[in-house]
Amino acid sequence: MKFQHVFTPLDLGFMTLPNRFVMGSMHTNLEEIEGGFERAAVFYKERAEGGVGLIITGGISPNEEGCVAPHAAKLTTDEEVNKHSLITKAVHETGGKICMQILHTGRYGFHKNIVGPSPIQAPINFFTPKEMSHEDILRTIDDFARCAHLAQKAGYDGVEIMGSEGYLINQFLVTRTNVRNDSWGGTYENRMAFPLAIVKKIKEKVGEKFLIIFRISMLDLVENGSSWLEIIRLAKELESSGVHLLNTGIGWHEARIPTIASSVPRMAYAWVTRKIKEHVSVPLIAVNRINMPDIAEKIIAEGYADMVSMARPFLADADLVNKAKEGRDDLINTCIACNQACLDHTFQLKISSCLVNPRACHETELKVLPVTEPKRIAVIGGGLAGMAFSVTAAKRGHQVYLYEASGALGGQFNLAKVVPGKEEYAETIRYFTNELKEEKVHVYLDHKVDETNFSAEDFDAIILAAGVKPRIPDIKGIEHSLVIRYDELLSGEKKAGQKVVILGAGGIGFDVAEYLLKESHVHDEAEIPMFLREWGIDTSYQSPGGMTTVPKVLPKREIYLLKRSAGKHGATLGKTTGWIKKIFLTNQNVKMMSHLQYDEITSEGIYISQGDSQSFIEADTVVLCTGQESFVEKFEPIRRQAKSWYVIGGAFEASELDAKKAIHQAVTLAAEI
Repeated sequence: MKFQHVFTPLDLGFMTLPNRFVMGSMHTNLEEIEGGFERAAVFYKERAEGGVGLIITGGISPNEEGCVAPHAAKLTTDEEVNKHSLITKAVHETGGKICMQILHTGRYGFHKNIVGPSPIQAPINFFTPKEMSHEDILRTIDDFARCAHLAQKAGYDGVEIMGSEGYLINQFLVTRTNVRNDSWGGTYENRMAFPLAIVKKIKEKVGEKFLIIFRISMLDLVENGSSWLEIIRLAKELESSGVHLLNTGIGWHEARIPTIASSVPRMAYAWVTRKIKEHVSVPLIAVNRINMPDIAEKIIAEGYADMVSMARPFLADADLVNKAKEGRDDLINTCIACNQACLDHTFQLKISSCLVNPRACHETELKVLPVTEPKRIAVIGGGLAGMAFSVTAAKRGHQVYLYEASGALGGQFNLAKVVPGKEEYAETIRYFTNELKEEKVHVYLDHKVDETNFSAEDFDAIILAAGVKPRIPDIKGIEHSLVIRYDELLSGEKKAGQKVVILGAGGIGFDVAEYLLKESHVHDEAEIPMFLREWGIDTSYQSPGGMTTVPKVLPKREIYLLKRSAGKHGATLGKTTGWIKKIFLTNQNVKMMSHLQYDEITSEGIYISQGDSQSFIEADTVVLCTGQESFVEKFEPIRRQAKSWYVIGGAFEASELDAKKAIHQAVTLAAEI
């Protein structure tokens, strides 16, 4: 077997897990919608059928004040037990095992009734928590135990107690959020009494043969967080209290250090799990940026942890574990850690999904079923939309012919993959390319389709997925040699000088700035120390929270990031990743200017106006990131001859590059055609 260690069973005494893969907890928002538990049952069942050793659900609150938001998921009554039973039954029918995460948000809840150990407002919340009284604390401990018992009645194999990421239990543990002077605050012994009381009460309710996982914050990444000695002490106490698995928690939600974005190297935080392994014997779970089986194998084989948690990767590919077991890891649809359809959706209270797999959490709606009447279909354009459509249509039984004008598949992702922190995007191209071969799609590269070399009458349907071309704005002097397009820069066709002006501050503008300021890298272990230094993460743990001083660096270039519209830069970036880009560019002294008029480009730079004031920016290079245009009009002669004609991806809407929309549109059409 290619991956031996990760497929070794784990014996927990009363329960044996078939492999070392954990599907980690994710908020999907399915439980909050009408019919959501039925949809969640299908969602989890597909992952159980995919071979994962243990599933942990999204966080379920033990009471009203602990909910993520008003009317969010909780488990407090027998009526709610019946809904959860739909999920456990579906998973158990496959032979899978599933635990429910108990999550009390504390001061992170987005509603007026939040509570906490002290009335200290979170920097990411509008509301200030009510300080819990002694009676409130005892009641909440009972609520956790009741919730676990109800989970047991619902058929779950165990529970995970969420004690990290800055939620309620974590808030009790640190002086950042716990300034009490009673028996629940002050000394660390008092502060850790709350989680230990919860574990003890749950054990009393559920007995010994019910799996108890504790998600312990091993690295807070905030000031006045836990010290390393405190974390070791808590881990030992949890082991003594009968916890069966310790899951690693990394960073509070309010931390200004990236933990799961694509700019984080693979297994960047596995070191902290290995660091605590010498202090406890209870099995440990490593987390964060583990997205492929070779990384999981390395973590288990080299003793970093006993299990690996992969959450978002199971959104990207429900069959990940089976493919790894069969040695077909080249066909895994890899999570690229973009966060665009998962975490960004969660924080917008939308149903989660996945950019590279729009069926995730929509399995009951977006069904890919065999066709009764196969069609002969031509796809023009081998970018993401064209590839996603071709693979999906071919899986259904259609005969698909894919034409790409260039010599490579992948479209705009071939540019994105060279941006530092977006190297993972190459995995999506690899996946679709291999799937095209697997599904026997006829692929023609270097084939520029036009009416002279293409007969529309030969096909039952034609799908135009020809993508976009950069839009060239009407600016005086645009023809000067110092002006280059973003695609010319990112493809390596042209180089930039030391003084660069970027026109356009959307996602592409930010990507270009990063490309010019940071060396591109690969996601291997050698890169991790550089990442840790760049963000001030202290592996020696000299200060509580695990942070150190961020080193100052001299920028590689002088860069201006300009935009015509008013408002702050980065407003269109993803909610859970945009702040990372903004911090990086700020640290690199990128000058961001908005509400501008581009007056004239000369051989030495650009004249700009803000209101009645004109100024000149000296530049060696002006990079155009000023939007895109569709190729659709070029194919009008073919459209007139087509029996059936569809336009998807950038060709359909070129205003802004949107891979999430392009793949979703492609898969949806392929499922229906």
